[in-house]
Amino acid sequence: MNTDYLIKVDEYCACNDIDVSFISSLQQTGLIELTTIEESRFLDTEQLQQLERYIRFYYELNINLEGIESIKHLLQRVNAMHKEIISLHNKIRLYEDTF
Repeated sequence: MNTDYLIKVDEYCACNDIDVSFISSLQQTGLIELTTIEESRFLDTEQLQQLERYIRFYYELNINLEGIESIKHLLQRVNAMHKEIISLHNKIRLYEDTF
């Protein structure tokens, strides 16, 4: 497996002063996915932005894991509605241009 785009969880936590158990909790709740290679856990760089958001929620805003899950769900719904609004707006624009 190509590990060019993976970050070792232990090293990330040490560099950022994050508790490894917090990362494990995020994985257990399904908020992030970790890859295990030779008994070491790795985080895909594509999830780094999400992880940093969760870290801010947890450590800076004191939001627990259940709250983070709720926020993630609500943000997904907002994004879906935003896409739908854009789609509907484009349809309206199409009909306005034809008349």
